[in-house]
This record gives sequence, structure tokens and C-alpha cells, in this order.
Amino acid sequence: MCGIVGYIGTEQAAPILLSGLSKLEYRGYDSAGIAVYDGTKVNVAKTKGRLKVLTEQTHDGQKLPGKLGIGHTRWATHGSPSDMNAHPHANSDVSIVVVHNGIIENYIKLKRKLEKKGYTFVSETDTEVIAHLLDYYYRGNPLEAVTKIMHRMEGSYALGILFKDHPNELYAVRKDSPLIVGHTKGGSIIASDVPAVLKYTRDVYFIENEEIVRMTESEMEFFTVDEEPLQKEPVHIDWDENAAEKGGYEHFMLKEMYEQPKAITDTFSPRLKNGDIVIDELGMSDGDIREIRKIMIVACGSAYHTGVTGKYVFEGLARIPVEVDLASEFRYRDPILDEGTLVVVISQSGETADSLAALREAKARGRRVLGIVNVVGSSIAREADNVMYTWAGPEIAVATTKAYSCQLIALYLLAMKFAKVRGMVSESELEEMITELKKIPAQVEMLLNNKDRIQKFANRYLAAKNIFFIGRGIDYAISLEGSLKLKEISYIHSEAYAAGELKHGTISLIEDGTLVTALVTQEELYKKTISNIVEVKTRGAFVMAVTNTGNTDVEKAADYVVYIPKTNKYFANSLAIIPLQLFGYYVSVGRGCDVDKPRNLAKSVTVE
Repeated sequence: MCGIVGYIGTEQAAPILLSGLSKLEYRGYDSAGIAVYDGTKVNVAKTKGRLKVLTEQTHDGQKLPGKLGIGHTRWATHGSPSDMNAHPHANSDVSIVVVHNGIIENYIKLKRKLEKKGYTFVSETDTEVIAHLLDYYYRGNPLEAVTKIMHRMEGSYALGILFKDHPNELYAVRKDSPLIVGHTKGGSIIASDVPAVLKYTRDVYFIENEEIVRMTESEMEFFTVDEEPLQKEPVHIDWDENAAEKGGYEHFMLKEMYEQPKAITDTFSPRLKNGDIVIDELGMSDGDIREIRKIMIVACGSAYHTGVTGKYVFEGLARIPVEVDLASEFRYRDPILDEGTLVVVISQSGETADSLAALREAKARGRRVLGIVNVVGSSIAREADNVMYTWAGPEIAVATTKAYSCQLIALYLLAMKFAKVRGMVSESELEEMITELKKIPAQVEMLLNNKDRIQKFANRYLAAKNIFFIGRGIDYAISLEGSLKLKEISYIHSEAYAAGELKHGTISLIEDGTLVTALVTQEELYKKTISNIVEVKTRGAFVMAVTNTGNTDVEKAADYVVYIPKTNKYFANSLAIIPLQLFGYYVSVGRGCDVDKPRNLAKSVTVE
């Protein structure tokens, strides 16, 4: 979720770029940079760390004079955070300079092609490929060069581009990553999000997929990828600056819930190629995968809950025994790590202290460690033997939503890959699963758009003292996360139980009016879980059930039913968790809690 700003006009560009980037700091970043044309050459300043460092380095922008420039705050994806990997990136003579938000999925193929043509790369990023690719196709016409690279790049991107040969023009391009442009007093500005421009204009143009903008200080022209002119109308923005940072949403948590469809797509798309699952970063041959005898998943909090789901998915699909352990327990219990054990450490931040200690313990015992993390260059990413990134982008809210969803997708992909290599699924079965996986983003979006019904229901339970979640199999794993979401942001006592364990003590806690949320997504367990619903109803519980479309039998037992689209049974968590996230959110809002920063909690737990 990098931040992009660009300016061309009558004012000095650097102060405007720095000001705009400061309004995008909420998005999360690890380095920053600007490039400004001074009338003779393009000067670039960039640095690892906070924007404050760049501001001091450039004396508030005064060291980079000029009225045309682009700026960037980087959330590392390809290549660890460093001065060299920071944006902007340029061709060899710094005559074409680029800032980029997104992921170029085929950058390795493009890089190899360019290297054969004599191009030299100095960074680890996918973005540098764009600068050299533009150089390769540039013949004096910037628009022509831009359209050519758009036809050759795969993935998502929002770009700000300046050409030294065209000092009176600034270019912006978008595909699957947000980008806006607008006129300012005496100039034109581009940005990846509204907050960066509110100081300068309230009327903006939202760039649509595969559209290009050529702007001067006084004019804007819009084009399709085929260089055909477009007509666009500006939109007036009434948000205040605080609301703008949240994209108009009341809280970052809600905004991040709505970012889940894109985050899920970004996580699986680069790994689905020609009807197959390709996880290059896994670093394991088919032979290595066949030799795995056991998988040990180690994590904390919500990441641990994805691991519980992963156990059911791996064992069901790939028939590999899986053990799931809390990192804080793993590090102290002298775990048995036999030869052939793959240890999978899951962490959003990649800095979780207990998870990092577990990784080091596993490596000290000679076991291979795969990290599943969201932050490039984090400690777990650096120390694991191999790392699989979840492309969720930065999460601001303490309670995870989109990072959790992306961790699930990563585990699905791994399990499907292992199942295929081990001969546990046929080509047709794998193809069917991939088809269902690709449907998840649209299904999640549909569930999010039905939020009003969940909100009304949540308002009935603002004064609840105890709420319980029950389920069997994968539904139990969903219950764990649903319960955590509720209690960590609303402060209502909540517990999750395996539904079959009710009679072993838990059912004594059910009183008249107690809300029990029952997860009923696993078809082979419908009847069993419905029996458990009847048990708690008999003791006075009010039951909300989350089940698959078509399972109308649950209506005879439950008081309130939320339906989710049908999907492969192993993917049910990705859909069933959405109404539970919304429920927890709206209960918290209704109780007046600080949704984004719940008391006593931190986003990244870096101490034991």
C-alpha cells in the first residue's frame, strides 16, 4: 500500500511532494524518496526509514529545486527495506523516473529479457524493471512507451512517471491500484489516495483500470491503453483530512475489511499460472515435498487460528500429519522435531517475539522453516529458510482482518500444492479447487455489502456479558477467530468451543438469552452441529447460525441465520469469517469502544 504523489506546476515541487507523502504515512511504509527536475537534470533523494529523515535530508525539500517531481513512501514487497530499494527508480542515465504502487507479477521474466539486452539492475525491486522497460520502448513519445509496457506487464500497478525530455509533462497510469489526479492553483497533482491532495484541491478525477493521464501545469488528457482519448468528470471531495485517511470509512478496521477482496486476489494471483500452483519462493523440489512426514505450524493469536484451519486443510487434502502449536508454548516444551518435519511459522509483522524464538529453536534443531509473513525484510522473513509473503499491505487497526484472510489463502495454496505433488488430488480436482479459490474475492465482497443486516443484529447485543461460539472441524477454527475478534475490540467475554465438547462442562454456562454463534459450513457435520444447537436452545440460548446457502434445515433449530455462498469445504473459513468480523466490529462501535486501538493491545508483540 505504497504512497504516491506527483506534481507539475508553478510552485516548487519538493515541498508539495513531502507534504502529500506526510498525509499518506498512515498507510504504513519503510522508506521514502522524491525525484525533482531542476531544468537541467533529475535529482533523486531517497532513504530507508521515516519520512522525517528524508525531510531533514532535503532541508524540507529546498535542496531539490524544480517545478516537476514525483514522490513515494514504500511498503517493501520485492527486496528488503533499504536506500537502494527505495523509490523513485530510474533508467541508467536518470532520464526516465518512476514511482510504483503494486506488484509486477512477471518482473523476473521481464528482467531477464532486459539483462540480455544489456540493462544493468542495481536494486532488488520489481519497480526498477518498469524504468528500464520504459527506456527500452521509448522513442521520443512517452505515451507510446507507456502503452507498450502496459501490454507487457502482468500484475497491479499505479505509476507516476516523468521523462526528462518532456519537462512540461507528468504521466500517471493505473491498473488495479488506486490513483487520483486533480488541478491545483497553478498546477496539477497525482496521488494514490485522497488525503495527499486535500490541501491543494477538493476536485479530483479517479483513474480507472488501464487508463493513462498526461498532465501539464494547466491541462489533463486521459487515454486508454490503446491511446484513445477519454472524457472524464471530476468528483468533489467533502471529507475532512482525518476521514480521508480512512478512505471515508469510520475506522481503519472497517476499511481493511473492505480491502480483503483485493488483498486475497493479490496473494493468490501471482501463484496461479496456467492452471497450476507455482510457489517459487517455497524453494522446495517435488522430491523435498514428498519427503515431508509432518508439518508443525507455530503462531500466535489470529495467526494461530489460521494454523488450526491449516491443520484440517493439509490433513484433508495432502494427508500429511499436522501439529499446531502456540509459539509461546512451543519454545518451552522441548518439542519433538523428527527428520522430515517442516516447521511453518506464521506472523503478520514478522517480528512476533515468541514466533521468532520458535523459528530459532526449530532451526537450532536442524529443521527446515517456512515463514508466512506480511512484512518484507522482517526478522522472520530474514531468518526463515524460505518465506511466503501475504500481500495484504499494511494493517493499521490492531485487530487483524485482511492479514488473517491472506494467511488462510497462503495455507490453501500450500496444501493444494503439496496434495498435487503427493498425488492426493487429480488434475480435475485441482482445477476445480482453483476455480473456487478465484471466486472468493467476489464472494467476500458480496458478504461485506450485506453488512446492514449484521449491524442491526449486533445492536441487540451491546449489553451482553457472555457470548459463545461453537463449531466442529474447520468450523471450530472459525469459531476461535470469531470469538477473538469480538472480545479484543468490544471487551465482551467470549469463548469458542468445539461443539462436541459442550456436554463436558461448557453447557453449564448457558443461561436464558445467552447468545451462541454456531458455525455450520461442513456438510458432513450438519446434523451433528444442529444437534448441538438444539442442546443449547433447550437451555435458553439464542442462536445465530452461519451456514451455507441451501442449508435451510438449520432454520428449524437456530433463531437467526446468516448464509454464505457455497464453496469448497476447505475454503469455508474465508467466507464464514466475514459476518463474524462485521459482528465484532458493530458490537464494538455500538459500545463506544476504540475499535482501531483496543485497550492493552499492540499491533506487533515484540516482547515475550
